Amino acid sequence: MKYLIVQLANLYTLIVFVYCIFSWFPIPRDGVMSDIYRFLQKICDPYLNLFRRFIPSIGGAVDISPVVAILVLQLLVSLVVGIL
Repeated sequence: MKYLIVQLANLYTLIVFVYCIFSWFPIPRDGVMSDIYRFLQKICDPYLNLFRRFIPSIGGAVDISPVVAILVLQLLVSLVVGIL
């Protein structure tokens, strides 16, 4: 059970990381890359928006909410696995 929780958290962390990398590059409006980006957006934005409400962008351009979101996710996983 612990292994599954850790692996799912690691997978979601990787998905958030890939989503952030995608956001650095222009994505065409249609095509496979656009479909992948929209899929990642649907998976990541609900979680990231929890942090974006409270953490403003630095200089209006640098969003550090994914870093905080990943740290919180990993902390919560460590606590849950520690309890189990």
